[in-house]
Amino acid sequence: MLSQTPRLKVSLALVPILLLASCATQPTQPPAPPPKPAPTAPQVIVNTPPPVVIIKKQPVNVVPRPAPMPIPQPQAHYNSFEDWKADFAMRAIAQGVNAYEVRQLLDKAQLNPQVFSLDGSQPEFAKMPWEYADSAVSSGRVSNGQRNFAEQQYLLNRLQAQYGVNAEIIAAIWGMESSYGAGTGTSYIPSSLGSLAYDGRRRDWAEEQLLALLQLIQRGDVYPSQLDGSWAGGMGQTQFIPKTWLDEGVDGDGDGHRNPWATADALSSTASYLKNAGWIRGLSPFYEVRLPASFNYTYVGNKLSGAQWRSLGVTMLDGGYLDAGTPFELWLPAGKEGPALLLSPNFDAIKVYNNASSYALGVSLLGRALAGQSGLQTAWPRYEQPLSSMQVTNLQQRLTTAGYDTKGVDGVLGTNTRQAFAKWQAANGQTPDGFITQRSAASLIW
Repeated sequence: MLSQTPRLKVSLALVPILLLASCATQPTQPPAPPPKPAPTAPQVIVNTPPPVVIIKKQPVNVVPRPAPMPIPQPQAHYNSFEDWKADFAMRAIAQGVNAYEVRQLLDKAQLNPQVFSLDGSQPEFAKMPWEYADSAVSSGRVSNGQRNFAEQQYLLNRLQAQYGVNAEIIAAIWGMESSYGAGTGTSYIPSSLGSLAYDGRRRDWAEEQLLALLQLIQRGDVYPSQLDGSWAGGMGQTQFIPKTWLDEGVDGDGDGHRNPWATADALSSTASYLKNAGWIRGLSPFYEVRLPASFNYTYVGNKLSGAQWRSLGVTMLDGGYLDAGTPFELWLPAGKEGPALLLSPNFDAIKVYNNASSYALGVSLLGRALAGQSGLQTAWPRYEQPLSSMQVTNLQQRLTTAGYDTKGVDGVLGTNTRQAFAKWQAANGQTPDGFITQRSAASLIW
């Protein structure tokens, strides 16, 4: 429409020129003038959009898709282990798992009652801290570790350079988890995880591990004939659980598979996992310190920078210097009478393997021993006695009733219970160091 406008303007401009030309050469006998046309209204040109053409389509019969079937949810209670197996298989298949593979995995699975007792009495929480530390640096574990460290020194040094994680810490986790590959576990992993799922307390977690295990089999990392591990589902030389191996496993030997039972794959994956957890190159997991006589123990469990701890009078036992900007947490593993430790972010990185401070301390001390370094300088208060599981339950109930919430009553001395106890100590005339013993908690356990 717009392209016609210029042509119309040109024709209108030529009209007077043509009329003048006709007047310049008059004929002798002019022809009769043509009849005048009837007057017409002036033409108005309007730029209008092109007309909208509506094309009527033939109606199409659309067949609605059926809504996807919801994935069945686990039952609240199962009458038998076989009932759980059948239900889990049905739910796994509904999620797209190969029916043959899931049934092959579960056919040999049997209920393992020992899993329940082990789950409720893990040594990281049941032992006094010095008992766990003594076990970590036993003479046999240290001597075996030094021999295995020497045999794998090239690999360990390469991993330290690549990931920034101390070679002795990688070796220490190897030693803590499987005695340097000598004891990777004899429990059939589907039985262990299946028993935890059937029990119900950790069902979601255990079933997630089983689904991950099926993916590892499909990926070719593990084989159905190679599924012996720990009672908690740990696999291979550094005892990764299936989901973590699925996400974090590394092909350390370059054979195209990520096999947790292969030494290079296991150690490489451990180094990579710690790096991904926030490991800082060149930082020790902990530093032993001295607290001033006037120290305010409400700072126990707090994270402050190295500069802030120094301003509170905290000093290094070995005369070293804390990085001013790095955050450190003050931990008294045996109360005010035992060692005082400032934990670095690398201590927390070790805990991704096992979320227990005693475990991270054991790994750190074993790493020092493998590197030929000294352990703790402050003596443990070995005269203190631990609580029984029933006494821990009583403690949790009474603390919670008194307004010091332990976040549950499970008979396990975890961080929440220790923090609640420290608050009770502060309100009842005790030094709030959070250390729970027969003596310090006597009024709450009987």
